[in-house]
Amino acid sequence: MLDPRAFDIPRFLQVLPLFSDLGPTEIERLAQGCHLRRLERGDMVFRVGDPCDGFQVVVMGQVKLFVISPGGQEKVIEIVGPGGSFAEALMFLGKPYMVNAQALADSALLTVQRQTVMDELARDHHFALRMLAGLSRRLHGLVHDVQAYALQNGVQRVIGYLLRHHGPDDGGVDAAVTVSLPVSKATIASRLSLTPEYFSRVLRELEEAGLIEVDKRDIRLLDPKQLADYTGQ
Repeated sequence: MLDPRAFDIPRFLQVLPLFSDLGPTEIERLAQGCHLRRLERGDMVFRVGDPCDGFQVVVMGQVKLFVISPGGQEKVIEIVGPGGSFAEALMFLGKPYMVNAQALADSALLTVQRQTVMDELARDHHFALRMLAGLSRRLHGLVHDVQAYALQNGVQRVIGYLLRHHGPDDGGVDAAVTVSLPVSKATIASRLSLTPEYFSRVLRELEEAGLIEVDKRDIRLLDPKQLADYTGQ
């Protein structure tokens, strides 16, 4: 597990797209307002209603953002992996967290304190533009999700997820590729606004159609182009 005492925060910040253009002096200022925390699988990062005093960057591991419905059902909003960040918008609003965050694996998170970010924004308008760009990408992703849920059926959502998350394709667009699901099928189903049972049923349908092969969390896409054209039974 990562040792916080040996972790080079300035070096890590320098390789993040958000901070890559900053000079050594600016990076050192940001690093002074950061701290690293370790979490075990299942630990909560924060809960709805907790005060938001900064944003988080995943150094290692995975974190899921989710809400609980009045009926007790969990809805996964986002799964954040290494290098990904979250809670930037709430940090600027000065409001408490509106979602829950939980480690899906043993993880390390870097917290960037709100006041440190605000001080840097006041010094450097280029940094402000990069923060706006990051928030815009997040908003674009959320709008894409809403469109998918409204306009696509469950089969199309699953196919879209598989095609977005397959690894490097060394044999061209028609070559078989393998998707290794990063989290449980139930978590992915929630992320796609599907029940776990329906998600598994779609995988069986695609397997029976000769489009994929399923081996636990490894899903081999036998013909990505044909899979993309599939409309369901």
